[in-house]
Amino acid sequence: MSSSKTLRFIAIVVAILAVIGLLMPEEGISLFGIQLRFPSPSAIMKSDEQEEVEITAGEDHPELKALQDTLSYLRWQRDSSDVRFWLPNPHYLDDFWTAASTAREQKQTVRILHYGDSQIEMDHISSKVRANMQHTFGGGGPGMLPVRQITPIVTVKQSTRGQLVHLASFGDSLAVKSRGNYGPMMQCFRLEDGDINVSIKAANSSKIDNAVKHFERVKLIANNRSVLKAEFTNVTHKKKARSQSARGRGVVAIDWETDSSTKSFQVRISGNADLYALLVDADSGGVAVDNIPMRGCSGGQFTLVDEQLLTDAYSQMNIGLIIMQFGGNSVPYIKSTSQISTYCKTIGKQIDYLHRCCPKAKILFIGPSDMSHRSGGDVQTYAMLPSLIDSLISTTTAHNAAYWSIYHAMGGHNSMKMWVKKGLAGKDYIHFSQKGADLMGERLATALADNYALYRLEKRMAAEKKQAAQLKKNSKKADGGKKNKTASGKRKSKKKGGHR
Repeated sequence: MSSSKTLRFIAIVVAILAVIGLLMPEEGISLFGIQLRFPSPSAIMKSDEQEEVEITAGEDHPELKALQDTLSYLRWQRDSSDVRFWLPNPHYLDDFWTAASTAREQKQTVRILHYGDSQIEMDHISSKVRANMQHTFGGGGPGMLPVRQITPIVTVKQSTRGQLVHLASFGDSLAVKSRGNYGPMMQCFRLEDGDINVSIKAANSSKIDNAVKHFERVKLIANNRSVLKAEFTNVTHKKKARSQSARGRGVVAIDWETDSSTKSFQVRISGNADLYALLVDADSGGVAVDNIPMRGCSGGQFTLVDEQLLTDAYSQMNIGLIIMQFGGNSVPYIKSTSQISTYCKTIGKQIDYLHRCCPKAKILFIGPSDMSHRSGGDVQTYAMLPSLIDSLISTTTAHNAAYWSIYHAMGGHNSMKMWVKKGLAGKDYIHFSQKGADLMGERLATALADNYALYRLEKRMAAEKKQAAQLKKNSKKADGGKKNKTASGKRKSKKKGGHR
């Protein structure tokens, strides 16, 4: 192995160890009855003999040099790697990380809304992000669910009995006009002077993360038109909660907290309202990741929702990050730069709209993957796809949003052929297989984890540097005081000598 490869290997190992140290809880973790602990970078940085050391990388402080190498590696990951983020500014996601990292302590649930086209159906990609986030920050449950499932979902078994009218900003139901009354899932189910019963049970599959299978808090979000009544039953523990009602018009929320964790519950709803969503979460605080697929959608549907209504619905949730994963449905039809410009203007309007409706949330846009079609007897990437991605990057960052590229994470131009060959994508050269979706979800989760590790490392190093500067300043003051006392003593000594 060459010296350059050896150094790179060492740097990567150091980086991985530092990331483990950053993410490992202070109390450690229990594994097979053994308590494992790992020192954090700040613990390594602080020693009894070196409390006043300034944060600089030098030969006298190899541990600080290693920390600086880790910082450089994580910044490279963020700015230059295949799973990099394009950000409006280097610290764009810091506010989200601050909210997520304090959520468990404050017993709050910080939400990530993951909107997307058919690539995210069945909880694809979202599930891996959810598992990673909830392991790091706490939280549980499958997140936001419609009162009736339109497409299959693997995290829960859900059934709904009763008459409902489906309204959506996408798909065939556009024939039924709702005048912008779609809600945070871009769809709703209209209950007209009737009643329904919704049953939700955690799936038993071993492939599903355990945190998703337990929930203690359920919230119904609806747009009420008269009187809405709802009754919650904890099926697991055979306990029925008191029936609750909401009066008056507008967006309302009815929520329940269980005495103990449940895996199965029922909600009976009656009245006259548009039902938007059920939020199914843990009670301990942490992060919730909501999978919101919109089949056939190109990402231009958000502005179809009434702005005040969407603002009111979002206000019922603590949203930290909104992910928009779109573009794939438009790729086959884009043939010119003018069409790219038109599509990007549409996306820019959607981002601005979501900023207005949910000003505290950060927005992450995920563009299309590599997509291929038959061209000249061979399967090739769509000709305009690379240019579209470049334009989407420019558009999103110009509209104060981040960008993450599945196209680059796959390997770029013509990478879809290899993914199909390895069974990671389907023969349509567009959609991922389950295995491929899991892999892409893990890559996105890793990119987010690296960005969080960088946030923590920069924050700790800034704090250490500030502390070192303060200690240095205090030391100079102390030295100045000693000099003043010495000078004063000399002056007094001279005066006494003069009297003699």
